[in-house]
Amino acid sequence: MKLFTRSDIDQMDKIYRLNLINSVTGYKSANLLGTKSTTNQLNIAVFSSITHLGSNPPLVGFVLRPTTVPRDTYKNIKETGIFTVNHIHDSIIEDAHHTSAKYPTEISEFDQTELEPEFKGDFDAPYVKNARISLGCKFQNEYEIKENDTLLIVSEIVEIHIHDEALEDDGWVRLDKAKTVAINGLDGYALPNLLERFSYARPKK
Repeated sequence: MKLFTRSDIDQMDKIYRLNLINSVTGYKSANLLGTKSTTNQLNIAVFSSITHLGSNPPLVGFVLRPTTVPRDTYKNIKETGIFTVNHIHDSIIEDAHHTSAKYPTEISEFDQTELEPEFKGDFDAPYVKNARISLGCKFQNEYEIKENDTLLIVSEIVEIHIHDEALEDDGWVRLDKAKTVAINGLDGYALPNLLERFSYARPKK
């Protein structure tokens, strides 16, 4: 078994360290965040840090890298207060990954891929058309993570869109039926298979 000490990590080649640290913590969620600027410029970007923060109220969070360079997603969220979270499914992984390319602000990633924007109801941020699971979110707060100058963005889920076949009678979402993928490291995409679902765990049961 290979051992890496902190000293080893500090001395690694940059790309090797990026690959190691981004993959060693396990699979991450794979989502596309959709935003629109105040000048109606659409933006779509892949994020692997969306996480559940609570159910009542329904909150999600994600980590934003340092804002020392332009971050269109962050700028749009702060200006409009809303965004969408769209699960990446198996048939759009190449286009989804391409949204991580650094295009100028005036170029929409929607125009550089086969991904299509879709507006639903009165929610004024773009969803990804044909996404099987999507969330409409409203910005609530941000917290600085001083150790690496990143931001934790906390938002409220205000609407949910789920394809019928992925929603169980008890409200549980079968991600495998939606073909939702996970991200391994920075650039690996995996399609998990459900192994088992257990009942609520109680002591001695």
